Amino acid sequence: MAVVDRWRNASIRPAIVGRGTRQLSSILLFVVGAALLIYSAEKLISYLVGAAAGLRVSVFLLAIIFTGIEFDDVAFGVALNMEDLSGVALGTVFGTAISMIGVVLALAAIISPTRVAVPGRYLALFAVAPLVLIPFLVFGPLTPLHGVLLLLLFAFFLGYVAMRELRRGTPATGTPPLVVPMPFDRARPLPGWAAIGLAVVALVGLVVGAAMTSIGTEGLLEEFRIQGALFGATIATLVLTLEDVLLTVEPTRRGAADIGLANVVGSVVFGVTGKLGIILLVGGSIVVDDEVLSWHLPVLVGMTALAACFLSTGRLRRWHGYVLLAAYVAYWVVSFAVFGEAPVEAD
Repeated sequence: MAVVDRWRNASIRPAIVGRGTRQLSSILLFVVGAALLIYSAEKLISYLVGAAAGLRVSVFLLAIIFTGIEFDDVAFGVALNMEDLSGVALGTVFGTAISMIGVVLALAAIISPTRVAVPGRYLALFAVAPLVLIPFLVFGPLTPLHGVLLLLLFAFFLGYVAMRELRRGTPATGTPPLVVPMPFDRARPLPGWAAIGLAVVALVGLVVGAAMTSIGTEGLLEEFRIQGALFGATIATLVLTLEDVLLTVEPTRRGAADIGLANVVGSVVFGVTGKLGIILLVGGSIVVDDEVLSWHLPVLVGMTALAACFLSTGRLRRWHGYVLLAAYVAYWVVSFAVFGEAPVEAD
């Protein structure tokens, strides 16, 4: 019997050691990815502000280009659609846009209430952006042709903002560019184009950090056998929105609210136009479920309009954040209770 026990222990030990190694790898991947994510977000903020000062262009415009266009989200949505998960791909469009308002903007308001001065025309485009989806969603499946039209709409939005900001020569808040970097000045300022190059490097680090953190999250879920719905509704949701939270809350807290607001406005507009357009062009047609028209789209339209209304007051207040966060929680509760599933998140 002792011989048998020793044999059993010897055969089980490698499995235990192997599992322990995988668990440690998942933890390390998660921690390193999160650290890289935070560090890259911090550097991206600083480089964008420095580039705006050096090139004497609007930090709002640069932030829309660098943070509003979410390359990792696009890659994820395209992969889903190409794997015949078109419903999930469409869900990421709505899930990301709604969480940008109900989580990211809400936390920015709660943690760092501040004065804002986003031009009314930008807010109007932000508020009506989800409405452009109505004719596309109502009349049949979404096709690559719709994708072309949606990309053109985003190009119009980006071109309009660029034209106004370059003509203005100042940030959206009306503050001279050379004043904006003051909270970030810790060393000799870099030339504008050098700052742009470093911002690109920081953006790559941001994407890599987000990917590492997501892979680590999946490993933690598998290796520790955590219940999927519980983990997805808590830790994973926090991780998947961490990137945008950092790019909105941190600059707002440090006196460069333009970057945070551009991230929210740009991400929502890009999500319902450019992101969906690229998904359709690369992955093919998407059949629209009834729940999209009856639930997810109305929620997105309502929350976007509410956020635009709050921003139009000229001050992002703490109670604004609580209202938006409560609306997002209600969205989750109804999604679970009525449709029996969690709203799809990005990444």
